[in-house]
Amino acid sequence: MTKLKLRGKDLKKIGYPEATSIGLAMQIMHKHYKRTSKEEALTLLKEIMDTPENFKDHEILSPIAHEFIEVEKVIQYEETLLDRSLPYKMYGGKEIDDTAKIQMDLAMKLPIVKAGALMADAHTGYGLPIGGVLATENTIIPYGVGVDIGCRMCLTLYNIPIKYLKKHNHKLKFMLREHTRFGMRQVFEDADVDHPIFERNEFREIPFVRDLKDKAYSQIGTSGGGNHFVEFGEVELLENNEFGLPAGSYVGILSHSGSRGMGARIAQHYTRIAMSKCLLPKSAKNLAWLDLNSEEGQEYWLAMNLAGDYASACHHDIHKRLSKALGEKPVFMVENHHNFAWKEKLADGTNVIVHRKGATPAGKGVLGIIPGSMTAPGYIIKGKGSIESINSASHGAGRQMSRRRAKESLTQSFVKKYLKEHGITLIGGGLDEAPQAYKDITKVMNYQKELVEVLGKFTPKIVRMAKDE
Repeated sequence: MTKLKLRGKDLKKIGYPEATSIGLAMQIMHKHYKRTSKEEALTLLKEIMDTPENFKDHEILSPIAHEFIEVEKVIQYEETLLDRSLPYKMYGGKEIDDTAKIQMDLAMKLPIVKAGALMADAHTGYGLPIGGVLATENTIIPYGVGVDIGCRMCLTLYNIPIKYLKKHNHKLKFMLREHTRFGMRQVFEDADVDHPIFERNEFREIPFVRDLKDKAYSQIGTSGGGNHFVEFGEVELLENNEFGLPAGSYVGILSHSGSRGMGARIAQHYTRIAMSKCLLPKSAKNLAWLDLNSEEGQEYWLAMNLAGDYASACHHDIHKRLSKALGEKPVFMVENHHNFAWKEKLADGTNVIVHRKGATPAGKGVLGIIPGSMTAPGYIIKGKGSIESINSASHGAGRQMSRRRAKESLTQSFVKKYLKEHGITLIGGGLDEAPQAYKDITKVMNYQKELVEVLGKFTPKIVRMAKDE
């Protein structure tokens, strides 16, 4: 095995401070762990940094741990956590990993929290778990919203015979290649820069947001990487479906994407500000908040709403392009978003800010879409307004495999065969987005029968995603 070679910048990347801790850590690792891989060494060092108390009596590593323990003693935290987690409702707990539950327990110790809930598709995230719902008092947590602000689903339905999907498979594949763009670098040369979203005051009045306008211009109508997609599929509408349409099968287009680079930059910028102003213990630092009465809090609130509306504008542009290519007008559109925060009231009348990180609004009568995977149906739903879930439901099936695990445990040939057996045409995509990486959407929906009413299903047929980069 190659001898371990660590550099100072390697430790800085994982968060080691500019102090004796870097030199000391490198000295100890090079002496006692010289046959350890670089990845394993850095993982161990990060664990020591994050939980130094677990290593304070370690025969070899205790000197590094005590460096961080001494730093912890010096820091005077302005905010303290509650002694116990406030109670919250959990849906489908058997399907949720322990780390996500631990993250939610920690979030429920914040002194600003009034209520919380954990959805059936929950899994580990940063700060608040994906699938976490948190109601706070006059404060907003940027990482409680998430990096992809206003990420959303959008479905348009067309009065086209369902046999069109199979008969014109090649034509529809061409449409997706021509009229969708994915990832950081792909853009449209004819981007709609005259869209009303670019006339918003936030682009003039918030200096940080003003500098993001050019990026927003270039990425309008495009989709992100990862689990974002645009797909043609079959929609099955049930009776009494809210849309005034006969029950039966229709052609549909479903898209999933968010606020692109602009949203990510807003999230990163205001998270740093929150962390600098709201000093929490290390275990909870990603849950730092901004007071909505502060200038920074107001700026973030406005920027977040702008990013959410920009995400919606991107979806509308996608569907407009594809509708034009189809030569058809949609008979209805329904969309809903997650990774956002709303001003709402709890059952007792308390005014709160409800964060839904990877959770979808499900207030009474609220419409939305909860997708499955490439080979599993998504559901068109109407919220029932559950008090215990804080008017929320899952935003999808949720991951059961991390991206790394999916790439390590699955093969291209296996996934390709599986997709073929299910009649799915895939353009792009990677092993990390394989159907096996996701939970069983049927189970997830069964866990939230009291939260939503199903109005119909969407079954994917031709799927476009970003290439595996």
